[in-house]
Amino acid sequence: MARLNTTFRPGRAAVLAVAGLYFLVPLAASVIFTVDVPGQGLNVDAYAQILGTDGFLPSLVLSLELAAATIVVVLLLMVPAMVALRLGAPRLRPVVEVICSLPLIVPPIAFVAGIGTVLKWGPEYLATTPLFQTFVALQNPDFPIVLVLAYVVMALPFVHRALDAGLRAVDVRTLVEAARSCGAGWPQALVRAVLPNLRGALLNAAFLTLALVLGEFTVAQLLGFQPFAVWIYSIGGSQAQMSVAVSVLSLFLTWALLLAVATLGGRRAPSRTVSQG
Repeated sequence: MARLNTTFRPGRAAVLAVAGLYFLVPLAASVIFTVDVPGQGLNVDAYAQILGTDGFLPSLVLSLELAAATIVVVLLLMVPAMVALRLGAPRLRPVVEVICSLPLIVPPIAFVAGIGTVLKWGPEYLATTPLFQTFVALQNPDFPIVLVLAYVVMALPFVHRALDAGLRAVDVRTLVEAARSCGAGWPQALVRAVLPNLRGALLNAAFLTLALVLGEFTVAQLLGFQPFAVWIYSIGGSQAQMSVAVSVLSLFLTWALLLAVATLGGRRAPSRTVSQG
């Protein structure tokens, strides 16, 4: 039996210590800023008043709705495409990978400038056509569909990586062929044979998309909408402690979701034995 190498390495410990300080010191400073009131000592009013602050719940609900819609759309788009790519056109994988990586290359400011140009051009030239109402619906402030479309594009690199890692870990072709030999159609084979084996990858993709939508600021701000990240920025000038307190809570919520995703993704369904009569 091979023996584990437990030799202490100072260099590795130093790197871990520096990385820990890099993340923990700013977080600790933010927490201290939110509870330390000059002349009053420690005070948690900044956290107690969050729920009653104007705009908190509407902006949070809007961001969660946008995140849910983005997750559904991007998974419906990417899961069948990735499975079909692995089964029928594996040589196109590098091309799809490059296309899905483009949002990482294009600066968000350039991306939103292009979206804004299209949104301004549409009503001017399509005012007398039925498409005019489409442009109006895309920019509905109660639920801006244009943000969902933008977030789907921005989430492609992360969803592609998560699904690709999950598909590499399973034999998709064997699963599909087994389901097809039992009489299942292609949609049924995908839902019942492939997706249960991609639970961890789907959860990772959903979490990354949720984190992206909750923290995205540039596109929403420049297009004139106010989801959660924009609301945090808007109250920063008048209520600095409140703004930092909300950011700290958002960070802890993100960590909690990450732990939940890791826990759910690590669970395995209990094995079932089939008795033959």
